[in-house]
Amino acid sequence: MAVATTRTTRKDPGRPAAAGVPGRGAPPGRTRTGGGTPPGRGRLIGTAPYLLLLPALAATVVLLGWPLVKNGMLSFQNLNMRQLIQHLTEWNGVDNYREALTSEDFWRVTARSVVFTSVNVVLIMVLGTLIGLLLARLGAKMRLLLSTGLVLAWAMPVIAATTVFQWLFAARFGVVNWVLDKLGWHSMADYNWTGSQFSTFFVITVLIVWQSIPFVAINLYAATTTIPKELYEAASLDGAGAWRSFTSVTLPFLKPFLLATVFLEVIWVFKAFPQVFAINEGGPDRLTETLPVYAFIEGVGNQHYGMGAAISLLTIVILLALTSYYLRIVLKQEKDEGGEL
Repeated sequence: MAVATTRTTRKDPGRPAAAGVPGRGAPPGRTRTGGGTPPGRGRLIGTAPYLLLLPALAATVVLLGWPLVKNGMLSFQNLNMRQLIQHLTEWNGVDNYREALTSEDFWRVTARSVVFTSVNVVLIMVLGTLIGLLLARLGAKMRLLLSTGLVLAWAMPVIAATTVFQWLFAARFGVVNWVLDKLGWHSMADYNWTGSQFSTFFVITVLIVWQSIPFVAINLYAATTTIPKELYEAASLDGAGAWRSFTSVTLPFLKPFLLATVFLEVIWVFKAFPQVFAINEGGPDRLTETLPVYAFIEGVGNQHYGMGAAISLLTIVILLALTSYYLRIVLKQEKDEGGEL
C-alpha cells in the first residue's frame, strides 16, 4: 500500500520573495533590474561627450592633420620650380633634414629664436601682470577706460598693427624720431630703426609685447576677482602689508593662471611670423630671422620647398621640446607642493 507523503515548504514571513527566481515572486524568464539606468542607455551617456567632440576633431584633422601630413611628405622630396612645372616627384630621403641639421645657419637661427622668445615672454608676463593688478585697483570708470584700450589693441589685426609700427618708426617721417628730436636727441631725427640687428629686434619686440599684453592683463584681472576678500582681511589682521598680501594671498591664487599663460605665450611668440617678416623681412642681412621666417625664405624665397618643409617640421619639434620641458618643470613643482601639503 502506497503511502502518500506531502512536502511542506517552510516560509519565513519576514523574508521577501526572491526577485527573478521562477516560482518565487517573479515570472520565469524575467529579472528585475531595479531603478538604475539601463545598460544601453548608460553606454550612450558615457560616449556622448566623445560624440560631441567629433565635429571639432574632424575639422582639426582636415585643417591641420592633412596639411601636416602633406608637409611631412614634401620634406622628403627634392622639390623646386623645375619639379613643379614638370610635375615630377623626386624623393631624396632624409637629405633635407641632414642638410638642415648640419648647417650652422640653422642652429644660429634656432638659438636666436629661443633668446627672442625668452625676452618677449618675460616682458609680456611682467608688464601684463602689472597692468592686470592695476585693473584690480582702479575704480570702475578708469577700469572701463583702460580695458577698452586693451581690447582695441588686442583686436587690431596683426598686419595692420605692424604697418602702424612701421609708420611710427619710419626714418624720415616717423613719430618716434620726431618726438626724440624734439626732446633733444637730434641725432635720432633720421635714425633708421631697421638698419641694424638690435634696433630691428627692438621694434619687433615692442610690437609683439604691445599685442600680447592685453591677453595677459585682462585674464589676470579676471582671475583676481575670484580671490575671496576674507583672505585679504585675515592677512591685514595678521599685520601683513601690501607686498606680504601679494606674496601670501594673490600670488598663490594666480600661479596656475600664470603658468598656463606662460605656456601659451611661448607658443605664440616662438611661431610669430607676420611681425618679424613684415618689419624688415628678416633683415638686415638675414640677422633677424627666426625659425618660421627662416623656413619661409629657404622654402619659398629660394624655391627649395622640400628644405622649407623640413625646417618647418624641425621648428615644430623644437617647440614641442621646449614646451614639454616647461611642462615637466611645472608638473614637478605641483607635485612637490602637493607633497608638502
